[in-house]
Amino acid sequence: MPRIDVCIEAFLENLPLSERAKRTYDAGFDAIEFWFYDMDDKHDVPRLAEFCRSKNVLINNIVANSPDGGVGGSLVNPADRSKYLARVKDTIRVAKDIGCDKMITCTGNWIPDVPASYHRKSMMDSLRAASDLVGAEGMTMLVEVLNSKVDHAGYFLDNLDEGAAICREVNSPAMKVLFDVYHIQIMQGNIIARIEKHLDVIGHFHSAGVPGRHELDDGELNYPKILRKLDELGYKGCFGLEYWPKLPVDESLRRMRELTRV
Repeated sequence: MPRIDVCIEAFLENLPLSERAKRTYDAGFDAIEFWFYDMDDKHDVPRLAEFCRSKNVLINNIVANSPDGGVGGSLVNPADRSKYLARVKDTIRVAKDIGCDKMITCTGNWIPDVPASYHRKSMMDSLRAASDLVGAEGMTMLVEVLNSKVDHAGYFLDNLDEGAAICREVNSPAMKVLFDVYHIQIMQGNIIARIEKHLDVIGHFHSAGVPGRHELDDGELNYPKILRKLDELGYKGCFGLEYWPKLPVDESLRRMRELTRV
């Protein structure tokens, strides 16, 4: 079965990352992910890494830039390229320090009155340059498809099929697409068929209940069936829980641990 990891950003937001990781570990999970290494004073990354090493907890991935490009720059704007690549280099340095070999990248938002071809060319140029950087370090870049209907209005890459096509066009083992089941369900649906079609370029999964982005069993999706299909297809990577709990956190994590033991 896929290894389940927890995006600790969505849990216990008043606690340091290391404490969130401990609570996650106590609930039975041995893999985590988080967003930016420099988000705020709760992001004491060396302490988080120390805890994870002591308990053999995997840090699966961190994030290079924000969906709108406000942090780390936008891929679709060529004026941001040097800023973006500098951020990628810094994120590589932090990731290597903490034993993490994957990072997520977002595309940025549409620029008004600019054709799609301009956006796509800029994105491709930035992704090729970034894949060279991460590939040289033995890492993987995960380009994320997000929904533009509910959570990220104006986001450029909101179609999984296009995201998969981009990864195939970049044609680098260091570049994969991040399949966020929550976002893809909102935009396109047909989850299992899309997984089967694009598994060759999928490097990671995120998950949450639809609608609402809460617990995985709070909504319309059958996550145990999705996980069984991934096992049947031979997927060996992580499956990330990135949801905002409605239940008390410890109860929610224990419940999701049982749900994902399929």
